[in-house]
Amino acid sequence: MKKILILLAVLSMATSSCDKEYLNPSTASDVQVLTNADGLITVCNGLQARFTTGGALSPLYNTVAAGGLSTRELRIINVGNIEEFNVSLGAGNVTNLNGVVRNLWTQSQLVRANADLVLANANNAADPGTRSGIVAYASVFRALAIGTLAQNFEQISIVTQANAPFVSRVQALQSAVEQLEAAAAQLNTAPVSADFNSKIIGGINLPNTVQALIARYSLMAGDYDKAIAAAGRVDLASRSVFSFDELARNPIFEVAFGNRNVFEPTDANLGLTGALAPEAGDRRIPFYTRANATSTQNLGTGFYSASAAPVPVYVPGEMLLIRAEAYARKNDLANAVLELNRVRTSTAAATTTGAFPTAPPGAGLAPYAGPLTQQALLLDILRNRFVELAFQGFRLEDSRRFNRPGPGAAGSERNRNFYPYPRTERENNPVTPDDPAA
Repeated sequence: MKKILILLAVLSMATSSCDKEYLNPSTASDVQVLTNADGLITVCNGLQARFTTGGALSPLYNTVAAGGLSTRELRIINVGNIEEFNVSLGAGNVTNLNGVVRNLWTQSQLVRANADLVLANANNAADPGTRSGIVAYASVFRALAIGTLAQNFEQISIVTQANAPFVSRVQALQSAVEQLEAAAAQLNTAPVSADFNSKIIGGINLPNTVQALIARYSLMAGDYDKAIAAAGRVDLASRSVFSFDELARNPIFEVAFGNRNVFEPTDANLGLTGALAPEAGDRRIPFYTRANATSTQNLGTGFYSASAAPVPVYVPGEMLLIRAEAYARKNDLANAVLELNRVRTSTAAATTTGAFPTAPPGAGLAPYAGPLTQQALLLDILRNRFVELAFQGFRLEDSRRFNRPGPGAAGSERNRNFYPYPRTERENNPVTPDDPAA
């Protein structure tokens, strides 16, 4: 990460979806930066910097914090952290002035808008392999930004212009998938060049990440056939991570898991109870939670154990659970069980890159032995998603998609369905929709 040059302030960009410009007169203009491959690659590095670093400002931090606190996956340690505390209370305590909500929206929109600028100017890279790398990298971060917004907001603006229109979250996800498919086609035609690889931040396997995100966001959009096919194209032995070091620090460790001041896992069961409680002997639980934590240690660990610990863009088990869920929703129960059991029965050790884990250990559980019904299978798939993907920002989206009890329902498992649109957006964009009721 030391080679990041954050040029996002260089580009004429709004903090909302309107066309207000924020220019730094002492730097190059966006036209100068985007006219050659080196400038485009530098902006690509900036996309990862904005999405993953900056502590509590980053979308990576805020999607983990928001989703976890809204679903009791995480608990507040110090109520003085008022923004996170209000998210943990939910309902009307989460207003359009909330800092977690504001940062989720504005920082993700900045990543999306900068990625669109790169894509619009990618042809300025003359070498086909370098251009493929630029397009794929920008497409990945555009998709991550849109996906983050779709997990947390009911409608989304996905263009940068005055009075930018909003589209449904499904339309936004389809837009992300369409761009990823274009990037995949370009990668097949012209593999990424050595020049691109030498200048981009290391860690992200572009061909596999593109397919993994097609699978993830197709599932969320309800396109089960596309999700199954894309997840099947991901090499499960591959690893794709956001890289950190002592200067560009892992934001969850930096803000939360490296101390006992903000939040930590609710308990060793990840806040799960009843039919969703982890099974005895699940080997993933001691990976994600610290056994015998002292009074000064945060209960949380996993991918957030050190300032330089990499965070996976996806873990292999997510792809298997995507296929299991998609098959189950198509009522192909035999294939759903097959994919679910690949997760349940795995005994592989946690995968590490260098000194740090990049995938959790296998669950080490017995094969699925419950009723062979769609409802029962989906429940076990969800339980395994909650454990396999702990603290990765998916729990609010999963809770809604699996129709778990929501705000106001008996046994509610989440305190919001979607978040209100931040005041910064509403004041700059008169077509911002009404806030959701919950």
